[in-house]
Amino acid sequence: MSLRRTFVLAATTALAALAMPAMARTVVVRAAHMIDVIGQQRVDDAQVVITDGRISAVGHKGDAVPAGAEVIDLGARTLVPGLIDMHVHLTSDPRFSGYTGLQFTDQFGTVVGVANARRTLEAGFTTVRNVGSDGFADVALRQAIDIGEIPGPRIVTATYALGATGGHCDTTELPPSLDRQWPNIANSPDEFRALVRKMHKYGAQVIKICATGGVLSKGDAVGAQQMTFEEMKAIADEAHMLGLRVAAHAHGTDGINTALRAGIDTIEHASLADATSFRLAREKGAALDMDIYNDDYILAEGAKNGVFPESLAKERMIGRLQRETFRAAHAAGVTLLFGTDGGVYPNGDNAKQFAKMVEWGMTPLEAITAATATAAKYLDRTADVGAIAVGRYGDLIAVAADPLTDVRTLEHPDFVMKGGEVVKAPH
Repeated sequence: MSLRRTFVLAATTALAALAMPAMARTVVVRAAHMIDVIGQQRVDDAQVVITDGRISAVGHKGDAVPAGAEVIDLGARTLVPGLIDMHVHLTSDPRFSGYTGLQFTDQFGTVVGVANARRTLEAGFTTVRNVGSDGFADVALRQAIDIGEIPGPRIVTATYALGATGGHCDTTELPPSLDRQWPNIANSPDEFRALVRKMHKYGAQVIKICATGGVLSKGDAVGAQQMTFEEMKAIADEAHMLGLRVAAHAHGTDGINTALRAGIDTIEHASLADATSFRLAREKGAALDMDIYNDDYILAEGAKNGVFPESLAKERMIGRLQRETFRAAHAAGVTLLFGTDGGVYPNGDNAKQFAKMVEWGMTPLEAITAATATAAKYLDRTADVGAIAVGRYGDLIAVAADPLTDVRTLEHPDFVMKGGEVVKAPH
């Protein structure tokens, strides 16, 4: 055979191989039960078919499956959609609070984030909204996860949280000689518009603002409003024009209601929301994202971790009130999300909030829906996550007991799958 003919044959074979469709990878997952958050029911003898990372069929054991499919039978377990936490800080470690965090170099949080991303994913949270991170570290994590370099959940990134000079999102614990000018601080509507564009440019997929004081910030009142209506509206308008939603850290009543009137999409913490807040949220289609578990951790471990004494006092003042507000908001028919403030307590313990949500008024199915279908809606990702449904990613977890009877079983998933790939398997 001539050299030229050999070359032509090889080239033809290579082109033919490229033209042939790749074999689809199919995984079939079976379990005794499945929580259908769209139909709001438990389905027995469930079978889910996942092809190339997305769900291609949802049915029952015994339904036909593609030849050559890998079958994972989870026996008596219950399948639940991959969970979504709408308020985390993956690059934070609660063991180093107050001044104790100053002992570490600037990029320490990024490394911490790698470990926290793994813990969060293994805990069954296959999607998170990271609402604030220094140095664009959350974007770095998202990029590394998306290319498969490190394990972790799907991350919706906010980059820096935007705030006013001296506010909750600013540095307030250092003297002027040691203070630095942060890239997230502004003091007028136009300045905030520019910051929205900047954060979007560098990877923000949601915009986070600090509308009121906070618990862990030094020198401010937890409920005091820190941004004007005009500033919040400028942010909301600019973000919405860019196709981004806006989340507002807001504990105090005035700040919450101003944010809602300005068009903010989700209110984080919402500790002192009132009847007007509930009405505005319903009218505007906004949701409250209330972290009602972490009070237990802050008060138990905060002093040891270096939390400022004034912050502990603020937490003692606000924690119980926030839980009572949660119950009142639920009774008033306000949309409630599942957001934990992971990073204020150890990331990976996210599911401990389910029991608190049930204790303070929700049914287990409502709490699960808040962390799946409702969360996906407020991420604008209902085509991808939030339910076990055809077309969405193969993000599944499985637990040993029925979470509709014992919601705490969600704290211990023994099977986690993200995009059709097994992250954690039963021993």
